[in-house]
Amino acid sequence: MDKIDFVVTWVDGNDPAWRREKEKYSPKKTFNEAFDDRKERYRDTGTLKYFFRGIEKYAPWVNKVYFITCGQKPEWLNENCEKLVLVDHKDYMPEEYLPTFNSDAIEAGMHRIEGLSEHFVYFNDDMFLVNPVTPEDFFKNGLPVDTFSLEPILATAGATDGFFIKIALNVQVINKHFNFRSFLLKNRRKVLSFKQGLKYWIRTVTMCNYPCFSGFHCTHLPNPYLKSVWEEVWEKEPELLNKAMSFRFRNNRESTNHWLFEYWQFASGRFETRKQSFGKLTSIGDEKLPDDILGKKYKTLCINDEYNAADFEKIRDRLINCFETKMPEKSMFEK
Repeated sequence: MDKIDFVVTWVDGNDPAWRREKEKYSPKKTFNEAFDDRKERYRDTGTLKYFFRGIEKYAPWVNKVYFITCGQKPEWLNENCEKLVLVDHKDYMPEEYLPTFNSDAIEAGMHRIEGLSEHFVYFNDDMFLVNPVTPEDFFKNGLPVDTFSLEPILATAGATDGFFIKIALNVQVINKHFNFRSFLLKNRRKVLSFKQGLKYWIRTVTMCNYPCFSGFHCTHLPNPYLKSVWEEVWEKEPELLNKAMSFRFRNNRESTNHWLFEYWQFASGRFETRKQSFGKLTSIGDEKLPDDILGKKYKTLCINDEYNAADFEKIRDRLINCFETKMPEKSMFEK
């Protein structure tokens, strides 16, 4: 197996210096359909160390962990850890796009990070390993192992932030470069795999009747990527990606995100299928969260911070206590 790197992005939204810098460039609207500047986008829940503990405990085979920030570092971080590579935005992003407060922009050029392996897995800082994983959970036969199923893009009443427009833009790019009928003929085994689960298999079969890609199911889990695919997409769509990188704050109407590269891997047949049960998207306020962390059902969790109630600190402390029970020992990434 070739080397596999992990990549994670992080920001400490509680840092006063960072907040002052952000305010200088803020579009002055906390949230609207185009610009997403909610505090939950930047709030640090204090769980990052458990991301690193999970790597040491459940993925000791990883080659390097690339930790991307705007120069911030948690005070507990062991900068001398041999597996840790600190990456500043300025190390790979054009100067004219900095400073940035937009995760989509930060992600768009990750393939330019010096030393990054061809095979890498991208994590948001709210994604955690909670049970053992193997290299084959992410790559098989040199290809990304991903949760595939076709799914329509639904412009529902709940999609008021316009996020579905961003996903539609991703799919529009895919239909520009790939023929859906040819994709089905070449990848029938993968497309109709029961690993996606019966519900999603039925949905996929239904979507096969359409003349083009209608959309893909988004799992919000760690994404395995081929660096060469990112280079290929940049070669084909430099204007689109440079535009995405130029927005200092999330733009849900005119920008793409890193799922475009995932969709490109799907459409080009460069993937192997994995089970939906590999991981779960949940939230910090979910009552089932302690069982999900402490149990054996899932290998990875994405714990979204969408909690706005007054008892946030209580909910956060519950989360930290669960992680401390699951992974009490310090990792090599800590001082």
